[in-house]
Amino acid sequence: MKSEHRHELKTNELAEWLGNLPQWTKENLTTIIVIVVVVVVGATFLIWRTYTKNVVQAREHLEFSNLLNQLSASKMQVLNAQAEGPDLSFIILQPANSLGNFAQNTSNNRMAALALIKQAEALRTELHFRPGPISGKDLTDRINQAKAAYTEAIQKSSANASLRAAAEFGLGLCEEELGSFQEAQQIYQGIVASADSEGTVANASARHRLETMADYRQKLVFKPAPTPLVVTQPTIQLNPVDANLPAAIRPTIQLKPVDTNLPVEINSKVSEPNESGE
Repeated sequence: MKSEHRHELKTNELAEWLGNLPQWTKENLTTIIVIVVVVVVGATFLIWRTYTKNVVQAREHLEFSNLLNQLSASKMQVLNAQAEGPDLSFIILQPANSLGNFAQNTSNNRMAALALIKQAEALRTELHFRPGPISGKDLTDRINQAKAAYTEAIQKSSANASLRAAAEFGLGLCEEELGSFQEAQQIYQGIVASADSEGTVANASARHRLETMADYRQKLVFKPAPTPLVVTQPTIQLNPVDANLPAAIRPTIQLKPVDTNLPVEINSKVSEPNESGE
């Protein structure tokens, strides 16, 4: 009996609220409009932001891929030109600078760190592709630019252990190229000792450099080339044959053929007598 009474009361309340709804709507029309507008604007902004973020990321991925392709193409162009003589190593600097600009403009720290690492590698590669000698100033300036890119990559890759270790390993290579092997060794040891870098490519590379660094510090001295062996053919002196001797008792000399494949220097002449014996 009580449940039926409660149900009746709720039905009466709902009917009363529905009856008063038009009046309540009229009295609170402004508030309702504001709430509806806020909800619509918020939903529209959320949809627009999600769409824009996806589009921007897709464009940045495409741009980054194009820059990496340009870098690879420039390396191949330099190598092909070296076979013909001209030095085109400077063209590697263009995609390197573009990678640096990309890292400054993107909001994705992971992509920025990777772009900076690739920029630093390109700067070092430009030095390695130069066919002639490199002055100490050029070497120092270019390696310092690479070190700055690696250092910035470390700052942007704090949340990515693999990228951070790769940037630190690049700093170690820079120190080696400057001849600072002690500093390079400390960097490699730090990578190996870090638990965050365990299992990364940079960790394995740092271990390898620590094992082989002593070999790179030694100067290579090539032995002089051996003196080529010269084989001299024996000289045979033939006396003129007496033409008055009968042909049956004239001396006969049988010469073996000389192997033409041997590096033989023939410094003798064999004279055959003419019919007059001269």
